Amino acid sequence: MSNTFTRGIRVRVSPKYHAERSDPVQKYWFFSYTIQISNEGTEQVQLLSRHWVITDSTGKVEEVRGPGVVGETPILGPGESFIYTSFCPLPTSLGSMHGSFQMKSWKGDTFDADIQPFVLEDPSTVN
Repeated sequence: MSNTFTRGIRVRVSPKYHAERSDPVQKYWFFSYTIQISNEGTEQVQLLSRHWVITDSTGKVEEVRGPGVVGETPILGPGESFIYTSFCPLPTSLGSMHGSFQMKSWKGDTFDADIQPFVLEDPSTVN
């Protein structure tokens, strides 16, 4: 779980392991994460892009950048939220993600809403 607050934008992340879609013999672990982006500020904002840093348990790092999230660039007025679920396969049973969403305020300035690290973990491998 991750819960971060930046300039009026709260980002909550809930990761989940999917054993039914994973194949540990083939070194393939499948995770989803549900994100809730809430505008707790006083001005309207739009999510422009995402930046993810994904690290597996061997230390391999992959960075992902792109426009919007799940094909959308949601606009959030004060008090509004946007929820989506996405996926992340890993070659190890343990990993982490963190990153940011680039947001644009209605005044025209941009800022990064941070996403604090969260763990992707196959619970059956926990000692």
